[in-house]
Amino acid sequence: MQSMNGEAGLVLVVVIVALVVRQQLRTRPVRHIGSLVAPALLGCLGVAGIAFGVFTVVKEHPLTALPIILLVVSLAVAAGFGAARARTVRVWRDPEGVVLRKGTAATTGLWLASVCAHIGLGLWIDHAAGAGVLGTVSLYAYLAIGLGTQNFLVRGQAAAL
Repeated sequence: MQSMNGEAGLVLVVVIVALVVRQQLRTRPVRHIGSLVAPALLGCLGVAGIAFGVFTVVKEHPLTALPIILLVVSLAVAAGFGAARARTVRVWRDPEGVVLRKGTAATTGLWLASVCAHIGLGLWIDHAAGAGVLGTVSLYAYLAIGLGTQNFLVRGQAAAL
């Protein structure tokens, strides 16, 4: 987290994750398009962040394959956590026929584990890159892929009802 100005970066991460988890624990309708808006916005921020991170690293020295491989692994881990979280989200039809969703305590636990995994992988990416930015700035892309995967799978559960 050193590249995000230490404490300010940590606060930003905590706020973003808290907002995402809070939204997950609310009972809300399953939306076909709306469930992909937040991941799309996070994805745009993620692409910009990764581009900035690569540019910052390349200014100081050549970027090797290891940080890129670790970044890809990190994003695959995000998708895996998203798939696991989707299995913990309750999906049901209310008496009016509206399909609803709500995360559980397990959903929250998996979010926390996911964030810890990202922090660990981010530190490893930054160490391998030799500059402390690429792993850190990939947070938005990590959230986009994890949340997008989860929402896509929850939409599938809703369609099956």
